[in-house]
Amino acid sequence: MQTIANNLLSANRIDKVFPGAKALDKVDFHLRRGEVHALLGENGAGKSTLVKCLTGAYRRDGGTILLDGVEVDPRDTFNAQKLGIGTVYQEVNLLPNLTVAENLFLGRQPRRLGFVDVGAMNRQARALLENYELDLDVTRALDSYSVAIQQVVAIARAVDLSGKVLILDEPTASLDAHEVEMLFRIIRRLKARGLGIVFITHFLEQVYEIADRITVLRNGQLVGTRDTATLERRDLISMMIGRELAAEIRAAREEPDVTGPVRYRFKDYGRKGHISPFDLEVKAGEVVGIAGLLGSGRTETAEILFGAHRADSGTAEVDGKPVQLSSPRRAIAHRFGFCPEDRKTAGIVGDLSVRENIVLALQARRGWTRPISRTEQNRLADHYIRALDIRTADREKPIRLLSGGNQQKAILARWLATEPEFLILDEPTRGIDVGAHAEIVRLIEGLREKGMSLLVISSEIEELVAYSTRILVLRDRQHVAALEGNRITADQIIEAIASANERGAA
Repeated sequence: MQTIANNLLSANRIDKVFPGAKALDKVDFHLRRGEVHALLGENGAGKSTLVKCLTGAYRRDGGTILLDGVEVDPRDTFNAQKLGIGTVYQEVNLLPNLTVAENLFLGRQPRRLGFVDVGAMNRQARALLENYELDLDVTRALDSYSVAIQQVVAIARAVDLSGKVLILDEPTASLDAHEVEMLFRIIRRLKARGLGIVFITHFLEQVYEIADRITVLRNGQLVGTRDTATLERRDLISMMIGRELAAEIRAAREEPDVTGPVRYRFKDYGRKGHISPFDLEVKAGEVVGIAGLLGSGRTETAEILFGAHRADSGTAEVDGKPVQLSSPRRAIAHRFGFCPEDRKTAGIVGDLSVRENIVLALQARRGWTRPISRTEQNRLADHYIRALDIRTADREKPIRLLSGGNQQKAILARWLATEPEFLILDEPTRGIDVGAHAEIVRLIEGLREKGMSLLVISSEIEELVAYSTRILVLRDRQHVAALEGNRITADQIIEAIASANERGAA
């Protein structure tokens, strides 16, 4: 057990509740002086919420925060900076049209006779950047430099402002290998100065290169904290995406017979910078599961299949005939449907009614010159409210007032109303209650039994094992394994992800 004296920053039993969801449930996090501590977890695990509680962007609903052994209560991000906690995000939150020096000293410029002393500011900026081995023209606009240089400038500002704790949120997402190496040199130098550094990333090989310890969150709860040197990659992946690996949910159901012809065939299909070329065949009545860690290319695969991003390589066929899936409209015309991962920003239209949200995709397919009658809208909405047990007082209620699970079921209803033949579901059960979760899993199985083709992305490993007829495993935006038959187990999925990880780290 750690003592307060060992820790620079201690977060104890942190709670955060949003309407309808508990984002953090008594989470502990301890950061030592002079360490790089990786904070990991899939989307929705609670990483960002914890960081925002630590930095005052969110007011926590329970728990305590200690800095240097003294209890603190950051009221906002500015107050957190004054206390000694600074944050640098993937998207650099500086002003690109200002000079490097102006960004470094924004809000605290040196003054002389009431005016900004530009000469002094530039000299201080050059001296500050010398600590990072950067020899820049600090009078140039920040956006004239690379993203990596902008990251270093943001780090230099954060450390100069705060100087105790530095939180780096996905700092390497847009950097090449050389730039990552430069950033890591700087991180190691800051670590040697005694800073505590929180490192958030989905690149596991970088975690093993730079981090001293690892904390994993899952579904708003602490899974555990381990020393990086003694934590096997397989065990880390299990902490992030698995629970009981020995559980064989699949054994409880009869193996589906999927022996019909291939309906959807994608050959060397890909898009540079999004997903490496892959082959995919899907039959009628088949559920193809997609497994992989955050950033592995799961959503990118779904988006390119649906035409949200246009493929720049390969071919696509439906029932043996070549098709062009250059836009969602074309995909919908070929009876594709797509429920996106982020229902709040890419799914629901919050101020529209449940009825309007349900008919949206069908109306888009028909075209706005052929409006669906109000009578037909009412019939469709009432049908799917009953069929999917969408809990709402009436069809005219704004969808933003529904629970997350009922919003998710309404988005499913939207696509079912188009009578799709190939349905793509990206994290269909994320962030919803247990009852709605079970209903959606049963719905997936029911649609498969009726002959629909489905492609389902989920970070819930047991869920994929339960209903998939085949599972594709992704890593580093590549399709690295395909599991069928008795190889569809949680252990095999984790083995495939870990093996790919170890190859990538070699």
